[in-house]
Amino acid sequence: MKSPQISTVIIAIVFAIFAYIITSTVSLTPVIVSVIVFISAFVAPLLSSSSNSSSSTTKVSTPLQKSSEDIKTLYVGNLPYRANETAIRELFSNHGIVQSVRLMKDKHTGKRRGFGFVEMSTSDIDKAISALNDTEFQQRTLKVREAKERPERTDPVS
Repeated sequence: MKSPQISTVIIAIVFAIFAYIITSTVSLTPVIVSVIVFISAFVAPLLSSSSNSSSSTTKVSTPLQKSSEDIKTLYVGNLPYRANETAIRELFSNHGIVQSVRLMKDKHTGKRRGFGFVEMSTSDIDKAISALNDTEFQQRTLKVREAKERPERTDPVS
């Protein structure tokens, strides 16, 4: 299969045949059900791709969501490699409203790199830094500080 469009057609045909076989034993008209399934196989990828493009980052929206001016990013270093986003969110939630958690992974192996970023309300950031910096979490001493802006690259990426 060379393109997603061909695979979508094949999946739609398989679903249509499957629906036809199943509904031939039921009193519904099998052809109508097959047509509905065939059409839905084309509509579903369109719906999912439009929803994916509208939300490219995973942020948790809360009723108290603040404007981007009221949110700052914390760098969290020396994380245990087994720690996941949920555990980090729970840890930082004890000290304020957490907007998002991103744990960095190696792009080749997919393994966690031992650091990440937590977006929090500006009013809670100092409290979280003072409470969590140099504290032990899953047998590692965390390094928590305000994240620095990433400088733009001037050299081409190889």
